[in-house]
Amino acid sequence: MASDDSHKKDDKEHLSGDLKGLLGDTVKKVFTAGVSAAFMTEENLRAYVSELKLPKEALNLLIQGANKSKDEMTQRVTKEIVGIIQKIDFVKEASKFAETHKFKITAEIDIVKKDPTKPD
Repeated sequence: MASDDSHKKDDKEHLSGDLKGLLGDTVKKVFTAGVSAAFMTEENLRAYVSELKLPKEALNLLIQGANKSKDEMTQRVTKEIVGIIQKIDFVKEASKFAETHKFKITAEIDIVKKDPTKPD
């Protein structure tokens, strides 16, 4: 009887360990999908998490969060780029360029006699 109890206990621990491992893997994949979602299209994200067999609500929530993260990241990057561009003094930079470079302009001019028989 004691051996039956120990087998049941081992089976419960084994099932509990399997469940924890499965849950841990699922959480890892969802976290990875959330982090990498900023670089994935919605279709790629759906394909990535489809193997997790998430409920439709959870999948939609994950996709909404990914889209929101993408939008926020795009806005931040855009704001930073605009800030950098606004700090550039283009006249000053063009003057520096002109001071350190020589300009060479080449032109070719052809002079052709008019044909008096053809009207302009």
